[in-house]
Amino acid sequence: MADRLNGTRILILETREEAQFSKLLAEQGAEVVQCPMFTIHDAPDPAPVEAWIRRAIDRPLDDLVLMTGEGLRRLMKLARERGLDGALTAALAKSRKFTRGPKPGKALREVGLEAQQTTEKPTTEGVIEMLGKLDLKGHRLGLQLYPDKDHSALTGALAAQGADVDAVLPYAYDSKAADANIVTAIDDMVEGRIDSIALTNLGQVRRLIEAAKAHGSEAKLRAGFERTLIASVGPAVSGELAAHGLRTDVSPADEAYFMRPLISAMAAALAERKPRPAAT
Repeated sequence: MADRLNGTRILILETREEAQFSKLLAEQGAEVVQCPMFTIHDAPDPAPVEAWIRRAIDRPLDDLVLMTGEGLRRLMKLARERGLDGALTAALAKSRKFTRGPKPGKALREVGLEAQQTTEKPTTEGVIEMLGKLDLKGHRLGLQLYPDKDHSALTGALAAQGADVDAVLPYAYDSKAADANIVTAIDDMVEGRIDSIALTNLGQVRRLIEAAKAHGSEAKLRAGFERTLIASVGPAVSGELAAHGLRTDVSPADEAYFMRPLISAMAAALAERKPRPAAT
């Protein structure tokens, strides 16, 4: 139903799919306040990424684990620049493909491929649990990683299962560029200019906390959260909020951890709230 969010101001922190999320919210009548958490860049040194692509082509992997959709898109981007995209797609078609949540699966479908299995929980722990049920002894396993994360638990678990892990990190984050926008967003929440903040991955929670601490605004951030509806896309985000002593007000029902169900849940919750206090 259109116009469910008329008269509301929604703060979004999405970067990889910011345009899509903003469009969906605007279609429901929301005024969208955008605050990207970081800028995404290709890996600063493309040589190791290209070498991984060529290994995957020359000797197709037994298994491929994709942690993010952005990771596969960056791999395909470099492959296209090197004239290897067709060969890489053909090679990956021969591998069993596993994804951490739905976003990598969407990226696979963009190149005509399908995941054999997706985690029930879109977390590293969920990946470990999913792969722990498989016999990986002697398997060549390609592992696409993402920045700003300690992946030792995952790589250690795979090695313990006997897998020959070939990891690749195809992109990098530039978080400092977004700090000024984050501080402004915190001020907007404190002043009551935001009805709801929509959190779509746990890294956003961490970045908010880190940036607030770096700029002496952690107390203001917590005050802003107190007067703002906190919408979480799923349990990973809600767990990260809880780890920092923060609540989740609304989340999609029935394990539908996607943008549209999140928007529906936000609309229902905001309809029940009283108008926000006027800014002072």
